[in-house]
Amino acid sequence: MARSIVTQQGTASMVWSEARDAVVAAVQRVADYRAYRRTVRELSDLSGRDLADLGLHRSEIRRVAHDSVYGARR
Repeated sequence: MARSIVTQQGTASMVWSEARDAVVAAVQRVADYRAYRRTVRELSDLSGRDLADLGLHRSEIRRVAHDSVYGARR
């Protein structure tokens, strides 16, 4: 009988661990999205000349923001 109690405690611990990991992942996704939106907003506020100085065209803003937050696509 002690064996089933250990198993139940182990299962409960595993469930809490998975729940905690899910919450941490969700918080990270929200933080990443906010960073993406902030980057898009800041780049969009730049003039065409400022973007050209950075070597960017306005059509590249979302890709550059995505790559800066989530990493470059391969």
